Amino acid sequence: MNRLFTILAALAIASVVMADVKPSSLFSDHMVLQSGMQVPIWGTADPGERVTVKLNEQEQSTTTAADGRWMVRLTNLKPGGPYEMILTGHNTITVRDVLVGEVWLGSGQSNMAFTVSKARAYYAGVTNEEQEIAAANYPLIRMFTAKTAKTYTPQNSVEGEWLICNPENVPGFSAVGYFFARDLQKEIKTPVGILTLAFGASTAESWIRRETMAADPQLKPMLDRFDDAYKAFHEKKAEPALPPPDTTRPNRARNPDPVQDQHNATVLYNGMINPVIPYAIRGVIWYQGESIVGGEPGIALYPRVMATLIQDWRKLWGQGDFPFYFVQLAAQQANSNNPRVREAQASALSLPNTGMAVTVDIGEPKNVHPHNKQDVGDRLARIALANVYGRKIEYSGPVLESMTVDADTVRLKFSHIGNGLRAKNGPLKWFEMAGGDRRFVQAEARIDGDAVVLTSPEVKSPIAARYAWDSYPEGCNLYNDAGLPAVPFRTDKW
Repeated sequence: MNRLFTILAALAIASVVMADVKPSSLFSDHMVLQSGMQVPIWGTADPGERVTVKLNEQEQSTTTAADGRWMVRLTNLKPGGPYEMILTGHNTITVRDVLVGEVWLGSGQSNMAFTVSKARAYYAGVTNEEQEIAAANYPLIRMFTAKTAKTYTPQNSVEGEWLICNPENVPGFSAVGYFFARDLQKEIKTPVGILTLAFGASTAESWIRRETMAADPQLKPMLDRFDDAYKAFHEKKAEPALPPPDTTRPNRARNPDPVQDQHNATVLYNGMINPVIPYAIRGVIWYQGESIVGGEPGIALYPRVMATLIQDWRKLWGQGDFPFYFVQLAAQQANSNNPRVREAQASALSLPNTGMAVTVDIGEPKNVHPHNKQDVGDRLARIALANVYGRKIEYSGPVLESMTVDADTVRLKFSHIGNGLRAKNGPLKWFEMAGGDRRFVQAEARIDGDAVVLTSPEVKSPIAARYAWDSYPEGCNLYNDAGLPAVPFRTDKW
């Protein structure tokens, strides 16, 4: 009898465990949900189990599918909180301190992962770190930082937690994400949540799903190389191990598993993006571009990679052409930050509802991780405030609109001049012009209304012009009156 009782008790415990409603880790204490649109809430439970989600007088129910997954959609949430979200099935879970406001996803490589404090990452730490941390008391800002996960197949969950913005938590926040959220929240006065899904040295293709890359003849070779490496690695693992030599040295080589190489196609999409789709977001901020695999061919392909990523993420989220704002690389004395990469990044502006924060003026000569992340966040926030939240502010630096030539003079007309073009800290620098010999020389540049006029005694019949066309154009200084730097450009395509 005692044995029978033990067996029945064990079965009862097992059934309770299996029956537990479990939401995705995204739906946890201190989270921020997106206002003004359908908000999916999902998780797991027993197949056929009835699950109910209640938030602020709204209640939605569904029946768990055969694969153990469930999803409901809350509607018409208005900014506010804190609320409790109650999930009920055979068990009940209460998620506390829930805010409703604006949610943005921050992704890319190390300059997005770059934390406020240098204590959290060797390369990190913002300008005026101690003062920024001490002042970071914004309880209506929350950040979910996902644990890194690189996988071969798409995952359904990612580890992480929502943290309230305060001096205790902010040291581990993405600096760009934090400053973007801070500037946004100060202006719109509603809660702001940031999902940080970023990893250092990652390429853009690592954030794109397999099906999309496989269907594109230009991108499929990246996927094929990854699959070949994956197959070779596992075939090698299956071979009998050789006996170790008498004297061994610590293995300092990087992980040979191609899945753990953030340069490879799909691996970060699988581990970090797939699990958060379709968490309701207002848009994306993106900082990536230093890692482009394949040298010059890779740069040429980068516009297609980025266009594919943007379009595919929008398709997967099913929210239409949500805002996608990205950071153009800062100046640095390294080939990774060369002007052709910046030009490739700017090509994404041809897609609807995109924006670019120019940072060519705030780089550091020997550091791929500039510490001035305040201006980066500010410039991204300006784009959002102007284009999403209706603020009447200038959000871009001067952008070349046209070039005309009159004898030996070049006239460059700009848009986004605000109340006027400005030369910061002295005469204009880093303007160049070339004639039929295609040899660029430094030009004398002066502002004339909405234009910059170029001349040079060395060029009698100019045909092309460039601005800040260098990896590290130190002192490039064309701005508008809003203090935003001009976008680097070239009129030639040589």
